[in-house]
Amino acid sequence: MKIKVGYELIYECPRPTPMMLVLNVHYTRASDLVVPDHITTDPSVPMAHYRDSFGNWCTRLVAPVGSIKIASTAIVKDSGEPDPVVPSAQQHSIQDLPEEALVFLLASRYCDTEKFLQIAWNMFGHTQPGWARVHAICDFVHNHVSFGYEHASSMRTAWDTYHERRGVCRDFAHLAIALCRCMNIPARYCTGYLGDIGTPPPYGPMDFAAWFEAYLGGRWHTFDPRNYVPRIGRVLMARGRDAIDVAISTTFGPNALVGFQVWCDEIQ
Repeated sequence: MKIKVGYELIYECPRPTPMMLVLNVHYTRASDLVVPDHITTDPSVPMAHYRDSFGNWCTRLVAPVGSIKIASTAIVKDSGEPDPVVPSAQQHSIQDLPEEALVFLLASRYCDTEKFLQIAWNMFGHTQPGWARVHAICDFVHNHVSFGYEHASSMRTAWDTYHERRGVCRDFAHLAIALCRCMNIPARYCTGYLGDIGTPPPYGPMDFAAWFEAYLGGRWHTFDPRNYVPRIGRVLMARGRDAIDVAISTTFGPNALVGFQVWCDEIQ
């Protein structure tokens, strides 16, 4: 199948404002791009591109005074297959983990694992290590947290989500990641496009999505405690420790996001 993805973001800035953007499709999907996801701005401004420490494609620019539109449209080839389910994937001993996975065992800005250690072991210490344990964590988060766009907060940590029992997809992911890390399972935050392909209506407003990956059986596996079922057409943009590493924009000055559209649709 082919999927059309893209966005249009409009910012208002009272003075020239440096921005760092994480808006490109992940390099692991580069060979799937039928139409590349070039970023455009209106008005046109100089842009510089780089790879961050997690391998994500990033962009730097300085937004001028007034309004700036940042946009992109791409077409991505996709297998049309749902997220793989691998119940046989085993949990690794800490000493057997690859070095690059170790950072995803540690606490981070939104995944405050130190507060969960006893809670996590009390809830999941009896579960079978590996896929079954991560599935149990996702099951708990899915049923414990109520989803609603009105619950969005840039300040909410996993600990806050656990107690408030509400949030958006990033909060579901942060809570599941924190619990996995407490159980010695490396877990990393993912963001990208996830449309309604293969799901029944009604459909909610389109937004960028968040999920996570856990390291089991020698590879990273996709888990989504918000949707909780394998989905079709997931297009990765970026990975990191949590949402702070993969924010769609990090701005250095006052600004207002006055326009926001995202699309992710199957096309012929």
